[in-house]
Amino acid sequence: MAWGLTDSLVTQTLPSVATTTATNISGDTNLQPGDALDYTADHVVLFDSWVDPVAGTFDYDAEHTYGEVADQRQGSIYSSTLEGFSISDFIALRYNNIAPARTSPVSMDAAGDHVAFVDSNSNVTNDYVLNGAWQAPSGIGGQARSDSPVVFDAKADHAFFVDGSGNVVNDWVSNGAWQAAQQIGGQARAGSPVVTNAAGTMVAFVDSSGNVVNDWSDSAGWHGPAPVGGQARSDSGLALDANGDHLFFVDTSGNVANDYVLNGAWQEATIAGQARAGSAIATDTAGDRVVFVDGGGSIANDWVSNGTWQGPSAIGGQARSDSALALNANGDHLYFVDTTGQVANDYVLNGAWQEAAIAGQARAGSGIATDAAGDHVVFVDGSGSVANDWVSNGAWQGPTTIGGTSR
Repeated sequence: MAWGLTDSLVTQTLPSVATTTATNISGDTNLQPGDALDYTADHVVLFDSWVDPVAGTFDYDAEHTYGEVADQRQGSIYSSTLEGFSISDFIALRYNNIAPARTSPVSMDAAGDHVAFVDSNSNVTNDYVLNGAWQAPSGIGGQARSDSPVVFDAKADHAFFVDGSGNVVNDWVSNGAWQAAQQIGGQARAGSPVVTNAAGTMVAFVDSSGNVVNDWSDSAGWHGPAPVGGQARSDSGLALDANGDHLFFVDTSGNVANDYVLNGAWQEATIAGQARAGSAIATDTAGDRVVFVDGGGSIANDWVSNGTWQGPSAIGGQARSDSALALNANGDHLYFVDTTGQVANDYVLNGAWQEAAIAGQARAGSGIATDAAGDHVVFVDGSGSVANDWVSNGAWQGPTTIGGTSR
């Protein structure tokens, strides 16, 4: 019933309508709500949600004994058994016909006067400031897949997204006008983030095999995709610094990981901390501060001091389960959605992190973006309108709608 099947399949036949994401669920941190944990010889349960992904505990639903009413219980991927059977006997199955969740991404340029989003018809769209006022949204080219992000470079003359066929695509400005969307290389897996450097000459994403990869451009055009290092967890975010030589993601063990360029080649390392399921990741311009959501839902950060990564350390506040993260250029202002849906701000004052709500409620799936200075924040409100908070005379103003309805 949870999968909406028309036939009552059994443990041996469930794999025929699903993808096996793990042949042994022991230690599997990639489980997602709605996955079936199937011991094909005898028993199956439905994964409900993580209780604590760091500890490996989760809620699941099952008819524990034949003929009993199903109920919910708690298990652990680090236990030796599940429902009385060896946990290593269970495979993880993900139904093949899951409709991709619709997201409401937003992206802001460094100056804070251009905002990209996907409208209710899936068109990639732009709000922009002209003569001091926000203008009506304008399509810039192409249609985005239902789970696609959209991201501007620093000057808002390149926008990247994933089209309906899974291709990584570029809209760009030439002679003052947006050009038709163009594929630049590679297919992004379902739910893959897309990030770019400040110049819009490098784009990173997760391919259909889970590899962290990049496309890059030079005078000869776009090249790639090519792997830069590591496998990303199925729900991993991505964050890229301004130069495009530090890339952050969550690996398949839940660790915050760093791909970086050394002597002209990409290297890979874990830095510190475990990210909870669905955690976003953000970094500053220099790529020496990384923010994520830990297993307890707290906003946490790793940072470089004396050439070495420090942390993780909590910086303030609890994030909603679907919260995006946005960090300004200096890495001293961070924006997220708290557990009440409020747009919130962590900021550094006198060398210490502070926390405050600024204004506005973000709807489920809303993205968050900020400018380089961190004094403009854009999100999608409860009505689906693209909205903006901003600083004037040292105080937060808003929210106000700036134009258009997001999908």
